[in-house]
Amino acid sequence: MEKTLETTEKSDIHELSFRGKKILLIGTAHVSKHSAQLVEDTILEENPDTVCVELCATRLASIQDADRWQNMDIIKIIKQKKVLMLFMNLLLASFQKKIADKFGIKPGQEMINAIESAQKIDAFIVPADREIQITLSRVWRGMGFWEKLKLLVSLVFSFGESDKIEEEDIERMKQEDILQTLLADVKEAHPIIGKTLIDERDQFLAENIRSAPGETIVAVVGAAHVPGIKKHIAEDTPINLSKLNQTPPTKNLGKVLKWLIPGLIILLFIAGFMMEGKTIGTNMIWIWIAANGIFAGLGALLAMAHPYTILSSIIAAPITSLNPMIAAGWVSGLVEAVTRKPKVRDLEAIPRDIVSIKGFWRNNVTRILLVVIFTNLGSSIGTMTAVPMMLKLLS
Repeated sequence: MEKTLETTEKSDIHELSFRGKKILLIGTAHVSKHSAQLVEDTILEENPDTVCVELCATRLASIQDADRWQNMDIIKIIKQKKVLMLFMNLLLASFQKKIADKFGIKPGQEMINAIESAQKIDAFIVPADREIQITLSRVWRGMGFWEKLKLLVSLVFSFGESDKIEEEDIERMKQEDILQTLLADVKEAHPIIGKTLIDERDQFLAENIRSAPGETIVAVVGAAHVPGIKKHIAEDTPINLSKLNQTPPTKNLGKVLKWLIPGLIILLFIAGFMMEGKTIGTNMIWIWIAANGIFAGLGALLAMAHPYTILSSIIAAPITSLNPMIAAGWVSGLVEAVTRKPKVRDLEAIPRDIVSIKGFWRNNVTRILLVVIFTNLGSSIGTMTAVPMMLKLLS
């Protein structure tokens, strides 16, 4: 079979020839001055027909719309159950921004340069990446409760790690051998992360790059994706983007447990009254109310919520824990949004406030996210605490 791809490598630029198309694949570090300048120089020098960027359509629009935060509807986000996705996105953005600020460059400057340079030469711009919400949803759906908790803790602790990175470390991160070592460690700790954030997006990016219009294409991607993209373009096998774009449905076991656990807890109450009498049955109910209410309230308190919000979490948690259709955090989040309604200045300050842990608590918008997450976490801990205590009364 005739070979469809030839490769020539020059430092961070990888020149590919695919079915008559010339593809210049630029591997970048997302907070590197060198990468940002390399992207601009290459596009203006090569004058390509198309520039592909490692951005989804949503992120491309957000770069082009500087006032995007002002259009955020936090109540709508809570109702649509997107709080955790937004929070994870902000944590990742925060880590990148802290490093970028440290070295005097905007986060994603190489993507900004790619877009602006493409516009100067009237090149077609292709957002080649998968939608960020789909990617995060696929990661989240593939993890268990404790894996999710460990991931959130890892992201929070990334605040401190960014202070230890020097500029030479940023440049070394573009070397393939070091990157693959780093990715191997990530995959070992959380295999779903490597599969979804790297492997699947390698396929998605490769397909959109090789199918982009024009004879000369410049593709700007993070260096971590370069080996995978080259591999998939070289193999020239069909890639099903529709399959990669699907949000995995909730697992059947998860659907069953969502209703089974509250049902078993209610049966536990009934067993307490029937087997041990009114006193024990009543005590079990009070244990349930106290454990859920106290831990949910502590979660809201940890988020520095309004007193009304803390009270609402204490009242809601024992009830919502028995109702799979609603969570205590959604109730407390809505109460917080009403009692401390975010102002325009809060929305405008998000890019600045997410740089520090203190900023997350100070900003009325991000504090609402913390209220939802910590209240839900507290309610879950309350449930896990109450059940063994109730079983002990039966025994």
